[in-house]
Amino acid sequence: MKIILSRKGFDSENGGYPSPILPDGRLISLPIPTFGNQSQITYSKLHLEGFDSYFHLMSSLKPRIYINGKKHPFTQKTFSHFDPELTPHTLKRNSEWRGLFGQVCAAQKHLENCKIKKGDIFLFFGWFKATKNQNGKIIFDNKSPDLHIIFGYLEIDNIYHKKNVREFPIWMKPHPHTQTYYNSSNNTIYEASDNLSFAPNLKGSGIFDYDERLVLTKKGCSRSKWKLPEFFKNVSISYHSKNNWKKDYFQSAKIGQEFVVASNKDITNWVYDLIRNCKK
Repeated sequence: MKIILSRKGFDSENGGYPSPILPDGRLISLPIPTFGNQSQITYSKLHLEGFDSYFHLMSSLKPRIYINGKKHPFTQKTFSHFDPELTPHTLKRNSEWRGLFGQVCAAQKHLENCKIKKGDIFLFFGWFKATKNQNGKIIFDNKSPDLHIIFGYLEIDNIYHKKNVREFPIWMKPHPHTQTYYNSSNNTIYEASDNLSFAPNLKGSGIFDYDERLVLTKKGCSRSKWKLPEFFKNVSISYHSKNNWKKDYFQSAKIGQEFVVASNKDITNWVYDLIRNCKK
């Protein structure tokens, strides 16, 4: 089994600010913004318990948004690249729904080269920062650090390679990788298992609430400096080499969407424990 550390959510070029850790501990990964030819899902269509929508929360955090490094007005018509889709609650879904994650172009080629297959597990991480409630409005807590945090998981069941987006099952729509923009020779959607192979009582995909065990960033360091367990030193991690291991931290690569880890028994048990203990 391989573990894929997959970087997702807002960054400095797309979005322009961290995803929020809500005061109640929820990790809300904000999907990057996009244009209408790439998605038909606006932030105002994404349901979020306690708020009217993602748009409501995001409007409280920042009045603007960045797309490809350029500032844009943020409105109820701003489109999102809602991917990965790890629970059926954010968008209205039918009973056929399973967790989904799409990839294409060079990033998908990297996954193909690493021979990603059924049973491998994506751990999704992103840039997060704590928030607080101030006079009924959610704002960032500027005293809190910027962190890389694991916010969700997906165990692969089926892998769909479709040259024509019309070939994807109907129930997968409106996932972004079923849109016309993604007609590509290696456009791929990874479908989650119904239930985890190692924990049949848990769904094959899901999201986490905040837990210190999910924080990758070493305390007191910039977010790309990680505190990976020692047993990660014994395996290969794509986009990295032994030079990324420093005296007291692991320097994660600033490029690359997916870091593929050649798992061993210790890493497998680490992943299993994270999912069992931190599952929302």
